[in-house]
Amino acid sequence: MTDPVIEADGLGMRYRRRGGGWALKDCTLALPAGRVVAVVGPNGAGKSTLLGLAAGLLRPTEGRITAPTRDRLAYVAQDKPLYGQLTVAETLRLGHELNPDRWDPAAAERITGPLPGNARVRTLSGGQRTRLALALALGKRPELLLLDEPMADLDPLARRELMGALLADAAERGTTVAMSSHILTELEGSCDHLLLVQDGRIRLDGAIDDLLAAHTLLTGPIADLAPHTVVDSRTTGRQLTALVRREGPVEGPWETAEPSLEELLLAHLRPTEGAPA
Repeated sequence: MTDPVIEADGLGMRYRRRGGGWALKDCTLALPAGRVVAVVGPNGAGKSTLLGLAAGLLRPTEGRITAPTRDRLAYVAQDKPLYGQLTVAETLRLGHELNPDRWDPAAAERITGPLPGNARVRTLSGGQRTRLALALALGKRPELLLLDEPMADLDPLARRELMGALLADAAERGTTVAMSSHILTELEGSCDHLLLVQDGRIRLDGAIDDLLAAHTLLTGPIADLAPHTVVDSRTTGRQLTALVRREGPVEGPWETAEPSLEELLLAHLRPTEGAPA
């Protein structure tokens, strides 16, 4: 088994300028290399803070996090910070000059696609800026690619095109990708590892197939669900629908099904009286 590409132990981050609250608290995780990781959770859960810490842009308040050095990782933030006065061609040339030993112009050009080289960055639309930021990241040939809501300002067709190009490149090079997003259908078809962050803590961490296989949707008459851990349950009349983490075989008058990724995430994110994940 390869060493984790990102590893954290007792990680915590506190922002004093935000009233002293903890953005992350007591987070322990180990993300395997070569995976495409979905980092999900509600707004304010700590996803951006976690990615910023992994990128080395933030210093933790407590605990530790280890990740590849900055020359071997690339990070695309939500606001896609770029130099507005530069042209597209000048921006790509800057990427080359800052990464002379690793720069792959062909990889960058596959992402920029139709962008005119003489266009100033400040004149680009949000989606065009996203293309350019992703081109800079992939052109660097990183071992770890950190993406914070990368596709939010793209139309569905461009999102599908860029996601396909990004994943193809990652698979070819064995790049580890950690990507936050609110578009659950996009994650379900693209990612193979899940990291669920809620209230500044890690609630789920594992291969998506394993997590889905460990949970079961039950539908049937209202009855005791012990010994299974109830993640979420709803009653309609005399019928109960519940998502459980199995503790042994499921017995009783239940209809069973494996949940989708969206059903799994929504169940864990909804307030529940069941035990925490």
